[in-house]
Amino acid sequence: MNNIALKKSRFQFITNQWSSLPIEEQVEKACRGGCGWIQLRLKDQDESQWPDLLKNVKSICHSYGAFLIINDHVEMALKASVDGVHVGREDMCPDKARQLLGKNSIVGGTANTIEDIRALYSKGVDYIGLGPFRLTSTKMKLSPVLGLEGYERILLRMKEENLALPVVAIGGIEVNDIPWIMKTGVHGIAVSSAISHHLDPTAITRQIYESITKKADHAKDIG
Repeated sequence: MNNIALKKSRFQFITNQWSSLPIEEQVEKACRGGCGWIQLRLKDQDESQWPDLLKNVKSICHSYGAFLIINDHVEMALKASVDGVHVGREDMCPDKARQLLGKNSIVGGTANTIEDIRALYSKGVDYIGLGPFRLTSTKMKLSPVLGLEGYERILLRMKEENLALPVVAIGGIEVNDIPWIMKTGVHGIAVSSAISHHLDPTAITRQIYESITKKADHAKDIG
């Protein structure tokens, strides 16, 4: 299931607890705009609200045919039977998450360097969340900014070392950045504030989706 799901979507929306929109509304608007991959991020949230929130978000994703992963909370992902998890560098080890969730679940990992990617590759992750592209307010402990040159450099090293993993760019990405980032060879794009802080989240989601899809199809045609 994991490889099929990843091939289906190059566009991930990460929920944002600092948005004025409730998380369920963020997810609904993102799904309505064409995003098929939701990452539920529950940092610094009241744990008593998690079960109802997760139930609601899972229902929204199911109704739109989107797949759902949870940031960090592997046990919760297992209990709720969602599609997988994304683990950061200070979270559970990816191979331990794989043991708990099973081979058909998505397990993603966060990277900032080629060394990070080598380590995650050896632990069997399904994709890499590589960033940040630029400074972002949605994450407290930020790694060094990569920019376009950073993506190009790391993706070249991955190719040279035959580290065949989908790379999703993340971190402060805006709509106008997407064509340039996609040209570096990344698999896809992850955004949070660009949608959750926008006046019309559905419209901007649709614009992001079209930009990613257009560039991905163009690259496939060239290849």
